[in-house]
Amino acid sequence: MPDFSERSDCAAPPEEVWKLLHDPERFPDWWVGTERVEPGDEGAVTRYLDGWPDFPMPTSITSRRDGGAVVISCLRSDIVHEWTLLPSPAGCGIAVLVRIPEAEAARLDPVRAEVRASLARLVEVAEAAA
Repeated sequence: MPDFSERSDCAAPPEEVWKLLHDPERFPDWWVGTERVEPGDEGAVTRYLDGWPDFPMPTSITSRRDGGAVVISCLRSDIVHEWTLLPSPAGCGIAVLVRIPEAEAARLDPVRAEVRASLARLVEVAEAAA
């Protein structure tokens, strides 16, 4: 299973970043390519991507406040994003570990580009809110 990780420092307090990660309705604010998110049942939502308004992406969201992690799993492609907040003197660190199943391995480079852009946008939006 291919995987990769990215990390960035953020000057915003961890609470600001947590609000963005934990609230699926805020995904379009920072997750590059996300057009909208509709609520679902039991921690699931449906993401709709830019350019694909009629292609629902059922998504599971779980969180671990004790470890500062939000796990976002696409139920269609089985790609998993685990976002973690880390201690940092200037605010917080943000790390993301992405696991891609073998069946989706050809998407590694585009997913990595999306995650890098989304991480930068997440930092930008959190710092603007702080």
